[in-house]
Amino acid sequence: MQLNKIHAVKTVDRVAAELGETVDRLHDLAIGMEPEDGVIWVYGTEEVEVLAFTPFGVENLREMIAMERDSRG
Repeated sequence: MQLNKIHAVKTVDRVAAELGETVDRLHDLAIGMEPEDGVIWVYGTEEVEVLAFTPFGVENLREMIAMERDSRG
C-alpha cells in the first residue's frame, strides 16, 4: 500500500506572497500542472475552492518563473 507523504500544503495566496507574484499569475502557471507536479485543490464548505501547492509544487513554480524570465532575456 502506498502512503501519501505530503504532510502540508501552502495556499496560492501564501505562495504568491512568498514568490513576489500575483495570485492570478500563479493560477495561470498552474493551469498546465497536474497533481503529480504538486498542485491540488482544497474544497471547503459552501463551494469554496482554494488552489494549493505541495513543497514540490512550489519548486516547480519557481522553475517555471525562472525559465520564463530567462526566455524574456
